[in-house]
Amino acid sequence: MKTFLKYITIAGLFFLIGCSEDTVGESLTGGISGKVVERTSNEPLENVKITTSPASSTVFTDENGEFVIEDVLVDQYSVKAEVEDYTTAFEAVTVTEGATSNVAFELLKSGANNKQPSTPQLLSPEDNAEEVDMTAEFVWNSSDPEDDELTYELELWNNVNDEVLTYSNIKDTTYTVEGLNSGYRYFWQVKVSDSINDPVLSSLYSFKTRNVPESRVLFTRLINGNNVIFSRNSEGEEFRLTSSDQNSFRPRKNNSVNKIAFLRVVNGQTHLFTMNPDGSQQKRITSNIPVNGFNLNLIDFSWADDGAALVYPNFGKLYKINSVGGGTTLIYETQNGDFITEVDVSEDNGTIALITNNSNGYDADLFTINFEGEIQEMILNNVEGALGGLDLSLQGNKLLYTYDSSGYRNDSYRRLDSDLFIYDFSTRQFQNLSVEKPDGTNDLDPRFSPNEAEVIFVNTSNDDLSPKDIYTMPVNTGSSTGDDDDREVLIENAAMPDWE
Repeated sequence: MKTFLKYITIAGLFFLIGCSEDTVGESLTGGISGKVVERTSNEPLENVKITTSPASSTVFTDENGEFVIEDVLVDQYSVKAEVEDYTTAFEAVTVTEGATSNVAFELLKSGANNKQPSTPQLLSPEDNAEEVDMTAEFVWNSSDPEDDELTYELELWNNVNDEVLTYSNIKDTTYTVEGLNSGYRYFWQVKVSDSINDPVLSSLYSFKTRNVPESRVLFTRLINGNNVIFSRNSEGEEFRLTSSDQNSFRPRKNNSVNKIAFLRVVNGQTHLFTMNPDGSQQKRITSNIPVNGFNLNLIDFSWADDGAALVYPNFGKLYKINSVGGGTTLIYETQNGDFITEVDVSEDNGTIALITNNSNGYDADLFTINFEGEIQEMILNNVEGALGGLDLSLQGNKLLYTYDSSGYRNDSYRRLDSDLFIYDFSTRQFQNLSVEKPDGTNDLDPRFSPNEAEVIFVNTSNDDLSPKDIYTMPVNTGSSTGDDDDREVLIENAAMPDWE
């Protein structure tokens, strides 16, 4: 019996050993999947040959650029993707037991079979063009035999200094450049690349920018949905200073520093900018604290410190910033939650005039403060109608503004009967300048002329839809001698005037 049990035990051990050896001898496998696309367009590539090293199965991508290799031994592999007219690519992958490892390929067209783009043909400005605006639109044309995606580089240099302007990664065949210098001869050239072949250069063109004479009147005009800033000389010639591709408005010139400050919308925020009178050297001034309020089309700012600073509102706060940027300081804040909409600083820097209102533009106050934030004089308090258009006289003894005497209120801030007024600080008397204003119209955005004998302003229908025109009239037009002939159209289809 003992002998029989011994043989049974030995037989069982041999059986177990045999089973164990069979398990150790099995091959462990996983899988490899992936996708192949064209690098520039991200379109899937079909019939791309997929192989591995060490070798496994060879497969080809389907119409979606996808592939699967099954039953691949567990190991580390280099996966190769190759197809005609494209550069071959390699990706490393580790195959693990019972899992599918994924790889992705972006293939670039092979330069050996890919043709260069055509030489860019320069279209505008034409070679040797004269009187080109300081905001210039450059137009060219180029194509690619394989319809590869093209990128362009525009270079500009001039005959006055060593400055080279380079604009890269342009996807279109048009590009607008702002802030060119007046009276310069510029040279321009375009480079095109398909990211496969060597870039191709255009021929070299030249043009000359127009000389912008000294202009004392500034205004804006709506073009392609954006406000564009213009200047106008005494002969009535108009000069565009900013691009129609950007919303730039509310120009204010300071003669001491010979700069124009203005507002511009950048990424949904409104910021202060400055530029030369010819539109060159446009520079953003504000950064983390933008200009803001209840209605950006009505907000105004002011020069201060003889051109060394600018004062502007941000909702209920009033800030001062250096006119070259930096040094932002808070100088006043409303205590009742009202917004500051307009501000003007006197020439001697002793008085700041403010208009504040609620979030709908109403219940407005007109008053003055000093740079310590102390209220000096309350001129109008909690008025029914809309207030606007601040401008202090040179001596700071008079204040020009607008008021809708109808007292009308609505959600769209429509004004029905806005007149021009002058407040005299010494007599505390109000003078209405709009006694001969046509019925059904509004007088808006007034400014004193340089000699303060006239005012410049906007008149438009109160329907809020009709065009706006800029007028001038004498300050004494509100007297008994005033008549309708005192109001003269200066610029049609224009708004936001400034006269320095």
